[in-house]
Formats: sequence, C-alpha cells, structure tokens
Amino acid sequence: MEFFRGLARLWRHKLFRQLVAVRIGTQASDGILQVGMAAYVLFSPQNQPDAASIALVLAITLLPFSIVGPFVSLTLDRFNRRQVAVVTDIIRVLIAGMLGVLVLNPDLREHWSMWLFYAGVLVAMSLNRYLLAGLSAALPHTVDEDEYLIASSVMPTIGPSGVLLGAALAFGIRFVAGGVMESYQADAIIFLTSATGFAITVTIALRIPRRALGPDLDSVDTRTTPVRDVLQGLARAVAHLTERRPAAIGLVTIGAQRIIYGMTWVATILLFRNHFHAVDDVDAAMRDIGLWAGATGVGFVASAAVVPPLARRVGVRRAIVVVLVAAGVLQIVPGSIFTLPTLVAAGLGLGLCSQALKICVDTLVQAHVDDDFKGRVFTIYDMIFNACLVIASVIVALTFPADGHTLTGFVLLGALLIAVGVVFWIRSARIGSAVFDRGTEFDPGTPHAAVGGNAG
Repeated sequence: MEFFRGLARLWRHKLFRQLVAVRIGTQASDGILQVGMAAYVLFSPQNQPDAASIALVLAITLLPFSIVGPFVSLTLDRFNRRQVAVVTDIIRVLIAGMLGVLVLNPDLREHWSMWLFYAGVLVAMSLNRYLLAGLSAALPHTVDEDEYLIASSVMPTIGPSGVLLGAALAFGIRFVAGGVMESYQADAIIFLTSATGFAITVTIALRIPRRALGPDLDSVDTRTTPVRDVLQGLARAVAHLTERRPAAIGLVTIGAQRIIYGMTWVATILLFRNHFHAVDDVDAAMRDIGLWAGATGVGFVASAAVVPPLARRVGVRRAIVVVLVAAGVLQIVPGSIFTLPTLVAAGLGLGLCSQALKICVDTLVQAHVDDDFKGRVFTIYDMIFNACLVIASVIVALTFPADGHTLTGFVLLGALLIAVGVVFWIRSARIGSAVFDRGTEFDPGTPHAAVGGNAG
C-alpha cells in the first residue's frame, strides 16, 4: 500500500508521468527485441548453447558500449535529454526493422549478412543502455529532492515491468506464430513488433517539453569538444564520484553483486536449456525459462513495495546489507535445489533482492551526485552492469559444467553474496549510516504539496 501511496504522490508531477510513459514504452520494446535475439541466437533447434556461446553473445552486445560509453556519456550532460530519447528510439525503429528483414533469410547464419545482424543487435543494446542512463539522469527534473528514494524505487521497477510485458508479448508471439510457420519467420514478427513499439515511444517522448528534462547548462560548456576534452570531462566525473563516497561505495558493491547474480543467471539458463531438456526440445526449455524469468520480473516489481518502508525503518545502509544477506540465503535455499519449482521460487526472491539493491544504489547516486555529472555517472553505472555480466558469463564458462549443474557452485554463489554484504557493512562504517539516508526524507503517508516547475 505504501508503494501506491508514494506513486500517487509522485503522479501529481506531469513530467514524472511523461517520463514513466517513455520508460515503459522503450523498455517494453527492448524486452521484445531481446527475446527475439535470444530466440534466434540461443534457442534454435540446431544449436546447443553453452556458457561460452552466451558469453560471446553478451560480449558482442554489451562490451562495445563499455568502451564508447565514456565518450558518449558527456552528451547526456550537454545535449537535450528529451531529444536524446527521441533520436535514440528513431534509430532503434530502423534497427529493429532491419533485424526483422534479415532473419527472414533462412540461411542467414551461413550468409555474410549475419555480421549485419550482430552489428544491429550491438547498436540496439548499446543505445538501450545509453537511453536508460539519460532517463535516470533526467529523473531529478521530474520530482522534488526529498522524493528521490520513492522515485528511485518506482522508476527502476517500472523499467523491468515494461521489459516483462514486452517479453511476455514476444514469448506469446513466438509460441503462437512458431506453431504455424518456421521459427525464423516467427522471430521476424517479433523484431517488427519491437520496431512498432519504439515508434510509439517516439511519439510519447515528443509530448515532453523540449528542455524539461535537462541538463542544467548554466555551469557547463555546451560546445562540441575534442576527444581529449571528453576524457577530461570523464575524469572530472570520476573525481566527483570519488568525493561522493556513499555513491562510490554503492557502485562498487552493486558491481560485485552483479557478477555473482550474473553467474546465477547464466548457470540457470544452462540448466533449463541443457540439463532439464533435450537439445531439440526448444519449446519446453523456453517455457521453463519464461516461467523463471517471469518470476524474476515479479520480484523486480515487488521490490518497489519493499524498499521504501525498509529503508525508512532501518536506513539505506542497513537495507543494503539486509538485501545482500537475504539474497545469499535464498541462493543457497531454495536456489541450490535443482527443480523447476525451487528455481522459480529462487528467481522470485533473488529478483526482488537484486532490484532492491539497485533501488538503494540509484538513490545514493541521485542524492549525492550533482546534476552536471549525473549523465556521466549513470553511464559509468551502466558500464559496470554490462562489464560485470560479461565477466560473470566468462567465469561460468571456465568453472561450471556445460549443463550448469553444480551444487557446490550454486552454494558458493550464495556465500559470496553474504560476504559482499559483510564487506559493505565494514567499509561503509567510516562514512556513517546517516549520510546514506540523504534523499529519503519523503513520507508518502503525509501531505506534501507540489513545488517548483516539476508539478503538472
């Protein structure tokens, strides 16, 4: 109930409502595109994916942005963020349409144009992380300062909700269309549906006033700069981040958690694809993975109702420790019991804890990083996410069996999550708990009048 009261308070801001609509639209469309990519690359009847192939796909789609991210992140602090959203999704309309046309070729995997497919996926995924960094940087322009915690719990939860809706639609298309046509033709319909979703999101973004999402340009030079100045701008952002210790330690902590959770994610996919089902039983594997992913998405959404009351009761610092230790316990039981019901239950709990940690770290970044640096810092944040997921898949490829079935490995992952919580508690003790609670003062249960230019 508290989540809905907080959402009702935030809903009075017209800009917040518009930002929510853009985020739901773009992430739902991205969820459709991601399912299309996974279905085409990892779930064809002819292929048996292993951790190495998953790592390769993740590296191709995620690492390039980790390389170019520092150079483009400065644009989020210098260029109109509303226009960034519009242009980004226009480009993704074209990319998703191209992917849909490419996969109509049944011999694409053996054709030279397969590199166009991977290039299109690479650019689309990179643009997704870039746009989400921009929307995160724009959030403070849509709410009041004391609403950062509730806003940071609502917005990152809305994103996964959009992905979940898009993924559910894509899975539905794959199962229905896959029964009456070839699998590659069903995949083409998924990509074209994604293109339609991105086009709708563009029309939603165009309704936001052009300058409403920032950045604040009073203290920055908006002229185009050479590479050296971009690197200097990134260095200043990193220096600024190191001065804001709650945000810095939050990013380090979530990076460690991301590696561990990413290993669980990759190993669980291998279990469903290679251990529980035969190689050619693609539909059954996708059905089980869909249940597990759906439960994880429900956990993401549920975290928005859990984190604000928890953080106000025990503080953000203690809340981070609670969710990390809880995740470790859930990873061990039921997460190390290899049955469909226990893995789905673990997916629900681990999804909740993972997203709860992200909400807390998002709040730290929003509350402690100046607006002039938020675009670059949130891009660094996304780079950490991307790189750590690839690192996780490489570790699984090197240490886990091909079918993901290892009791020792799954239990060890749980122990490592608990250890991350303990290390965070020790390292953050020098800062003090009170500093971590900045931006969490808003109480959704009390009247709070809209102020400033954010209200609508």
